Amino acid sequence: MEDLSRSSMQFFSDQQLCYADILSPLEVRARIEVSVLSFLKILNSPDPEISNIPLINRRSSNSHVSQGLLTDVSWIFLSHSYCTRSLMKANAAKAFVRVWKMMEMCFQILVQEKRVTQRELFYKLLCDSPEYFTSQLQANRTIQDVVALLRCSRYSLGIMASSRGLVAGRLLLQAHYPISVLYLDGILHYILLLLREPNGEAVDCSQCGSSGYAISGDLNLLEKLILKTDARYIIVVEKHAIFHRLVEDRVFNQIPSILITAKGYPDIATRFLLHRMSRAFPDLPIVALVDWNPAGLAILCTFKFGSIGMGLEAYRYACNVRWLGVRGDDLQLIPEQSLFPLKPRDLQIAKSLMSSEILQENYREELALMVQSGQRAEIEALYYHGYDYLGKYIVKKIVQANYI
Repeated sequence: MEDLSRSSMQFFSDQQLCYADILSPLEVRARIEVSVLSFLKILNSPDPEISNIPLINRRSSNSHVSQGLLTDVSWIFLSHSYCTRSLMKANAAKAFVRVWKMMEMCFQILVQEKRVTQRELFYKLLCDSPEYFTSQLQANRTIQDVVALLRCSRYSLGIMASSRGLVAGRLLLQAHYPISVLYLDGILHYILLLLREPNGEAVDCSQCGSSGYAISGDLNLLEKLILKTDARYIIVVEKHAIFHRLVEDRVFNQIPSILITAKGYPDIATRFLLHRMSRAFPDLPIVALVDWNPAGLAILCTFKFGSIGMGLEAYRYACNVRWLGVRGDDLQLIPEQSLFPLKPRDLQIAKSLMSSEILQENYREELALMVQSGQRAEIEALYYHGYDYLGKYIVKKIVQANYI
């Protein structure tokens, strides 16, 4: 590490805590300017060189799980280990340039006081620098490189989450803007601006129909939401179709609850709202309904611990999610013909999960059972007992506290 620091740019590597700050646009622009000036200073020194870019290592070997002393929430964090982007290495030269291109683009976004999605940002980079950005994956990874370099959140860079998530059930939402200060006739007035639906009512998520209420990708708006509920549970649903069925059957009235889904692998905005609800309603258990396969478990773990790729921000999204189902002891409810063999992709995910330290013992046992049986079961297999059975299944398991 010492040799690396000596030969690389000294950005913010003196910080000992590996997390990404939430910064104002001015602060982010200042960090970008410091990065550029540091690079130019070394380039114009008596012994000039093109400096490497030191980044916090985002590989699984550098990830650990933190357990809070006063909370049940655990999350993935990255330790103080570095990797580099170097112009002098053939296999890293383009990645080196991509970091600078991305910082330039983020600087322009912040100057213009705009917010863009990752998709919008990719297409702008594709037009401006097609030789360096040829896929969305390259853009996404470069964004995380910039987060790791500047130690600021993705949202602080002016990048807005593109949300797929939905929420429904016993939840009232009301968003507000900060207090505005006005002088009228020499009198100081404080005005709290409330953002409401066009009909003047706060959003009642139990009255949004079977489609639920679309979660905003604006994390600043989600942070300022006023949340109210009389629910007793929060239920995370892996699949959109299952969410639709549960909302249509109004399961949230059978057992007072809030339903939330990301329609598959969780996006940032959905994870952020779930985390907000966990802070607003700390006494409500959060349970997850996912497929009984490695991918379903990986989705649950992302909600529960965060992801290695976003390890610098994982603490901001982690929640104490429990596994409601489908689990191994539910297989007796599923006919043999509804079980399918594991796919090669399932086995790859299982291997990755097994090699990680995030899995608690009872999760490891479930995963081992999947691999040993070579089978997977989807939530829809429970429809064998009728389309209204899923709600009864959930209510029974929750009442019996049958979650891990």
